[in-house]
Amino acid sequence: MQLTKFTDYCLRVLIYAALRQDGPITIDEVAGNYGISRHHVTKVVYRLGQLGYLETSRGKGGGIRLGRRPELIVIGRVIRDTEEDLGLVECLQDKGSNCVIEPACLLKSAMTEALDAFLAVLDRYTLADLIGPKRMLAATLGISPESLEKQPDSQSNTPADNNDQDGNHQRH
Repeated sequence: MQLTKFTDYCLRVLIYAALRQDGPITIDEVAGNYGISRHHVTKVVYRLGQLGYLETSRGKGGGIRLGRRPELIVIGRVIRDTEEDLGLVECLQDKGSNCVIEPACLLKSAMTEALDAFLAVLDRYTLADLIGPKRMLAATLGISPESLEKQPDSQSNTPADNNDQDGNHQRH
């Protein structure tokens, strides 16, 4: 399975926004630091804003911010929301199938099971998990270490069902 570039860019923008919670970010900043086109980032930011993952505002002091806390953004959900068609084979695609063996074929159920397993793993990860190596990610993206220190404390609302008694995220 291969995700579209659009979904890949959505995840990258969310990672960047999560690292830069000290203030608003810009489309040009994201595009420049990732080396991807401004046009693609604009489309991604627009869609993530529609979905509530980002908040956008225009004018002085405007820009892009996370619309939700990183620990509340589930990666599997982002993929479901941003991929147009998760059908791995023709018979699973939204547009329908012309496959002549579909009525007797077990490939469809096997692929459905595989896709469900893929998404189930990603459902165990949040954006907070993906930004775990903050300093290394920030250095790679040209984000100043000072901006990491100014971020709001995000530990107080971590979903309890994913944490052990010490507050460590648990993957199942």
